[in-house]
Amino acid sequence: MKITRRALLGSLPLLAQTGNYPPNLPGFEKELYRRVGEVELKIWILGRSEGEARPAAVFFFGGGWTGGTPGQFQKQAELLVSRGMVVLLADYRVKSRHNVDVPACVADAKAAMRWTRANAQRLGIDPQRIAAGGGSAGGHLAAATAVLPGLEDGDNLKVSSKPNALLLFNPVLVLAAGESLDPGLSKALTERLGGDPKAMSPFHHLTRNAPPTIIFHGKADTTVPYRTVGAYQQKAVSLGAKCILEGYEGQIHGFFNYGRGEYYAKTTERMVEFLRSLGYVK
Repeated sequence: MKITRRALLGSLPLLAQTGNYPPNLPGFEKELYRRVGEVELKIWILGRSEGEARPAAVFFFGGGWTGGTPGQFQKQAELLVSRGMVVLLADYRVKSRHNVDVPACVADAKAAMRWTRANAQRLGIDPQRIAAGGGSAGGHLAAATAVLPGLEDGDNLKVSSKPNALLLFNPVLVLAAGESLDPGLSKALTERLGGDPKAMSPFHHLTRNAPPTIIFHGKADTTVPYRTVGAYQQKAVSLGAKCILEGYEGQIHGFFNYGRGEYYAKTTERMVEFLRSLGYVK
């Protein structure tokens, strides 16, 4: 189970950066969820409810923690809203725009989850049914909000940042050497992540209390090899957590994105089935 340095550190930043930044999302409301110095981080909201408290999902875009746009999950958001959910697309600081390392990305993701739960009543959200989702590096951030300790700063610190479910699309889940990575990557990862890779590695912090999770992954993915998410899924299940891995033959990194072919429909249909099993969608 080894990821090469070229695959992890070379290819990831080039992916999931299609679309405009900041995004143009007709029909979405935009609010400020976090201010860090002069940086104002926005969150785009669709499906706000005036009466009932609806389940919600917060999505984080991919792009190797280096670039990307919150608009990546626009189509998934529109679909889930049509099924009775509220969906939020969160911005976060990245290397190319803000010169930050991965711990700052995780801190922003946790802040977005806290903000969503703290504002649940105003947004018409059920605070006990908030999923986190994302693709690639965004999938890492979603998983990080569920299992990584610490990196809580800013507002709403008394509110939990932990999601109640996870929707992960070719996520980066193993970051520390010694399990699924070549030990020779340790130094490179330390420099890229801005700290101890194990501290940023969801695999190394899994417990039986991890929320119900579904993972969508291409079996031909050379950027985040399928075997790494397989290791995560096996560990989660062995601990007693619910974790489903959906593998797709011949599919590469980013296969699930809208406009990339039939797998957008296949993954979103399966996502809806999973959410229905949790009582999140009609």
